[in-house]
Amino acid sequence: MYDLYLGGTHNYPVDRAFYESAVQICPFIPDLARHNRRFLQRAVQFTVNSGIRQFIDIGSGVPTVGNVHEVAHEIEPDTRVVYVDNDSEAVVTAQEILEDSAVATAIPADLRQPDVILDHPDTKRLINFDEPVGLLMVAVFHFVSPDANPHALLRSYLDRLAPGSYVALSHITVDDATPVAREQLENLERAYGSTSNPAYLRTRSEFTALFDGLEIVEPGVAYVSDWRNVQPADPHDPARPCGYAAVGRRL
Repeated sequence: MYDLYLGGTHNYPVDRAFYESAVQICPFIPDLARHNRRFLQRAVQFTVNSGIRQFIDIGSGVPTVGNVHEVAHEIEPDTRVVYVDNDSEAVVTAQEILEDSAVATAIPADLRQPDVILDHPDTKRLINFDEPVGLLMVAVFHFVSPDANPHALLRSYLDRLAPGSYVALSHITVDDATPVAREQLENLERAYGSTSNPAYLRTRSEFTALFDGLEIVEPGVAYVSDWRNVQPADPHDPARPCGYAAVGRRL
């Protein structure tokens, strides 16, 4: 679905059918996906420039143009990346794309399986947990149910990471959405509720609470379109206020 929202070609008929329905419900959702992708790229640039040389990207989908390893390698070609997704077909496609890479791979696992992800042989091959890691959970934590204790889930990852590691999160919200955009996103939330990946909207305070115990780097919690973006955001873009983003540093 994320690949479709970004205008990609690595998707399947069932995805395309739901995509058509999703865009009818919420016409600006592809714009929000693009804001998320650009946030991911800026977060990777920031963390690589801060000394990070290894990443775990959870909920990555297919690593197509402009993904983590490409952005990181423009700055530091030896940066190591483990992509993680719960869609087995997406992982197989990713593995085919990355088969000639010695520093990037993809593994099948779910965000809610931290031990499976962190103890996977390919993760251990590429990631040195004695050194800081960049943990990326971009546009994926809104698939974690409140009943799944999202704070404890995130902490189960952070407890395994070395001091100086960074975590980048983004999340859909309707806090500051226009009335029309709010209704559209809430209808989309209900539509996702009928799929195998229900989505959950969160408030700014709920999103910020995920960073408890971390040092949130400047500019703090911001709209995904605005986080360290030197280009002024369009104030009339209905997607702009519908996603929060932040990067935290483990002390």
